[in-house]
Amino acid sequence: MASRAGAVSPGEALIRRRIPASGEETPVIGLGTSRTFEVGESAAERAPLREVLESFFASGARLIDTSPMYGTAEAVLGGLMTPDMHQRAFLATKVWTRGAREGREQMTRSGELLKTARLDLIQVHNLLDLETHLRTLREWKDAGRVRYIGVTHYTVGAQPELVKVLKREKLDFVQFNYSPLTRAAEKELLPVAADRGVAALVNRPFEDGALFGTVRGKALPAWAGELDAASWGQLALKFIAAHPAVTCIIPATAKASHLADNLAGGRGRLPDARQREAIARAFA
Repeated sequence: MASRAGAVSPGEALIRRRIPASGEETPVIGLGTSRTFEVGESAAERAPLREVLESFFASGARLIDTSPMYGTAEAVLGGLMTPDMHQRAFLATKVWTRGAREGREQMTRSGELLKTARLDLIQVHNLLDLETHLRTLREWKDAGRVRYIGVTHYTVGAQPELVKVLKREKLDFVQFNYSPLTRAAEKELLPVAADRGVAALVNRPFEDGALFGTVRGKALPAWAGELDAASWGQLALKFIAAHPAVTCIIPATAKASHLADNLAGGRGRLPDARQREAIARAFA
């Protein structure tokens, strides 16, 4: 088990980043809901998620990412959030279907499930029927039904297409995979996002858990304390957060202890270029 030496206080404020399109700030650590919030209606299944949400908002964190693709996640999230949580939250969901009518119906349903009249962010999930949904999203943004719009994908192979879309379209957000093991986004996607003034949401920061397999049984490096990191997960998140084009990272969890560790990755000191390379080598 990693030493807590060098760990930052849970009461320390989270690092915040500006959304380029507006200047609005959001903490650099958010929350994903894929798999973790895909549960049933029983109190036993939902109690741990309620604890996660309570801790998340108590920390000052805001951004929660979900999707119609994630089974019951939207309904579970909407059912667990209190009015106070709604006031603090930045809710991001997606449209994942074909056709303009189907897209409008799905996005309307998302708002109903999440119990909000206006969503903060809607993204075209995995670029499916992109042009159709962007037309609708721009209409909705003009009408005040959504605050920001964007696009997503979760594979390295799709990143060249994301780059093309960012160069062609005026968007507020782009979401993609990035980690100390998977750094393809550094080559073009992150620089283009920065150049185009597009906020970057990072999914799969832990490679669906595979990242930890590379360091299983290894002691946390002594120099981790220089970065206020007390776990391998915190090192990975600090590696990502240190890239200046990254706006928010959205690790998914159903455990309050894992959430606390993730949030610590968004506090304290971040690595410089040399330290980032040391982190990448430690995971390689």
